[in-house]
Amino acid sequence: MKRYKTKVYAVQMLMAAMLLMGVSSCKKEYLDPNGAISDDVLGSSKGLTGVTVGLQRVYTFSRQGLLFSSITANGFVSNELYLSNAGNIPELQLSTGGASVDGTNAILVNLWANANKIIFDADNVISNAAVLTDKNYAAGLIVYASLFKALALGNLSQYWEQIPSEIGQNATFMSRQEGLTRAVAVIDNALAVMAANPPSTSVLSNLPAGISISNTLYALKARYALFAGNYAVALAAANSVDLTVKSTFNFDATTFNPIFDIATSTNNVFQPLNADLGLTGVAVPDAADQRISFYTVAAASAPLARLKGFASTFSTAIPVYLPGEITLIKAEVYARQPGSGDALAELNKVVTKTPAADVYGVGAGLPALTGTYTEAQLLALIYKHRSIELFMSGLRLEDMRRLGQPVAERKRSFFPYPFTERDNNTNTPADPAF
Repeated sequence: MKRYKTKVYAVQMLMAAMLLMGVSSCKKEYLDPNGAISDDVLGSSKGLTGVTVGLQRVYTFSRQGLLFSSITANGFVSNELYLSNAGNIPELQLSTGGASVDGTNAILVNLWANANKIIFDADNVISNAAVLTDKNYAAGLIVYASLFKALALGNLSQYWEQIPSEIGQNATFMSRQEGLTRAVAVIDNALAVMAANPPSTSVLSNLPAGISISNTLYALKARYALFAGNYAVALAAANSVDLTVKSTFNFDATTFNPIFDIATSTNNVFQPLNADLGLTGVAVPDAADQRISFYTVAAASAPLARLKGFASTFSTAIPVYLPGEITLIKAEVYARQPGSGDALAELNKVVTKTPAADVYGVGAGLPALTGTYTEAQLLALIYKHRSIELFMSGLRLEDMRRLGQPVAERKRSFFPYPFTERDNNTNTPADPAF
């Protein structure tokens, strides 16, 4: 199995720097190291299908993918993760937090570079598929590419105060709020395209299996509308998600689950901080909460918890979203509407849900909460149960800021911009203080 040492990181940093000089400094041409996107490729349904399939690989594959980068960066600064080996320099920086995290961090470089690459490639698919004669095939490409573009915009907006507003030389920046709003707009366009021309089975058969496209579009719309403070939009979208349907990134013997491959299988990078999932005070999980035994397994030596859940094997699928996230979005929206009794009812759906009642087996199985709660108390409970239900989903840092957790509970609020962006783009904003 892999051992990620300093020399390996140096090579990765060099590769990431070369990649970022192509897109993060926002050149007009994004040169894919695996093969340039030519006019011939973008002018055919076969070529566009290849680019579209590649979006999921860039998002999920190995250490460089957004999935690993997001879970890892979020996990360390929000105290979900325990550093197993201080020789893993990027993880060490994130685990230390504060000023130790700088623009050289390879995990952040990967996140930034690959998010921008996904946006670039997705834009090529969306614009070029629109002129294909087979509108139902084109619709499938557009909605699938839009899903990953929204995920990329959302990831950038969760971790940086400002994000690129375009792909181009010396790109300008927009606020993270605008980034989240743009992600919702991308999804709205995809939903309109899908309504006008339902994707054909011929295109769906050529795309990776596992993702429920319609449900995922609505789930991501609910997520990013909530983060942007557009509560009515978030609630309407959440109500459109079928919670009995799975939507997953699938893995196999040739494309491993990246968390298992890099962390679980080696015990050399990270593990859960503890059996309380890094939570403290009133957020500490109840002793009988069955989600703890889903996500972790007890160990005899430090760290006293080991990864389980969606990092159990090389082929374990990772959900794009969890049903519990959608229910907790509804609870949060209602909690922010004083006088509504629906918040506690929605929260209790998660609190009382048994593992058998969840399509992924994620269930607390606790008694229902009773009594009267203030808005602040409800939001604190929602934070607690989001932190447990959505452990290692890459969402806790966003939740900590939005739901008013003390700054002392986290190691960064936002990330500094990669040096490879700053050195090649004079519009790069100043780094946040923390």
